[in-house]
Amino acid sequence: MSLRVIAGKAKGRKLKSVEGETTRPITDRVKEALFNILGADVIDSTWWDLFGGTGAVGIEALSRGASFVRFTDLNRTPVEVIKENLKHCQFESQAEVRRADAFAYLAAEPDRTFEYIYIAPPQYKEMWVKALELLDENPGWLAEDGWVIVQIAPREYKTSAPAIVNLEEFDQRKYGSTLLVFYQRKEKAA
Repeated sequence: MSLRVIAGKAKGRKLKSVEGETTRPITDRVKEALFNILGADVIDSTWWDLFGGTGAVGIEALSRGASFVRFTDLNRTPVEVIKENLKHCQFESQAEVRRADAFAYLAAEPDRTFEYIYIAPPQYKEMWVKALELLDENPGWLAEDGWVIVQIAPREYKTSAPAIVNLEEFDQRKYGSTLLVFYQRKEKAA
């Protein structure tokens, strides 16, 4: 699958992909739909691309005006690919790439907050549930009006529901074999 930046400053730039099954690439159709939903809210926003993979989502956000993206991935190859893609698109100064265990990171004391946390882990391992539950236990990572966006296969959603109390699902969109599920902080009772 050929990856590219769809819109913004780096529009049309091809992105290097990661060989094998360790990443879950996003199609242009899903990426375009996601950024159409977010619209101008992307401008000056901060992102955490939790299971970075190729960096395609975070790089698209930067291309469309996000101010900062943190990319994390456990494996060396995706981390190197993300760095190459950032350099190719000239976004190194607005990004931080860390080779880290997403779950350990989510359990740690937050060092900053993000308007968007994008969760697209390797498929069919219920890692999205674990990530969402850890984020729910440690909501300081997410800005008050921030969103968590989960990219999974529709059947993954049906087989496991996260046990969450601080976050709530408010939307989902299905595009073929991809489901985007949106979460936000629960409104606090007055």
